[in-house]
Amino acid sequence: MEFDKLIASRFSVRSYTRQKVERNLVLEILESARLAPSAVNFQPWHFVVITDPENIADFQEVYPRAWFQEVPVCIVVCADHSQSWKRKSDGKDFADVDIAIVTDHLVLKATELGLGTCWVCNFNVQLAQQKLQLPKHIEPMVIVPIGYTTAEAPLKSRKPISEIVHWGKFSKY
Repeated sequence: MEFDKLIASRFSVRSYTRQKVERNLVLEILESARLAPSAVNFQPWHFVVITDPENIADFQEVYPRAWFQEVPVCIVVCADHSQSWKRKSDGKDFADVDIAIVTDHLVLKATELGLGTCWVCNFNVQLAQQKLQLPKHIEPMVIVPIGYTTAEAPLKSRKPISEIVHWGKFSKY
């Protein structure tokens, strides 16, 4: 798929069919994520893939939404703070930036493969850590449900480029 069409066709899916997602497609998605860039190439990420319906049903407690119960695959994108790069000048931990990049690769690949996704960040982090048995230095940052959908992409609402681009220096638009 042409890149511009790909990014235009991606949208947050909150309605999934019960159709199982083939393991080879999940592996393709994970491979695209694995190839994402990261600060100093430290790659401070881990992916917990949940496909067993019983495990998904148990995990849904971390994000109790009706539509989330339909999800056939859940990928929890986690940051490894023991491996993330920290900027020397101010100590900024770039794990959140790296996780955003890797998650974008993941959702775009899923879209290219004809699958729907939703970028979920509003969940019970402590409960997710507990259910996934994560060590303290591993933070669950994004839940990405993946599956087939019959939902249609809504019209995207975006700010005009004149409001977000500043040439040379920051200026009021």
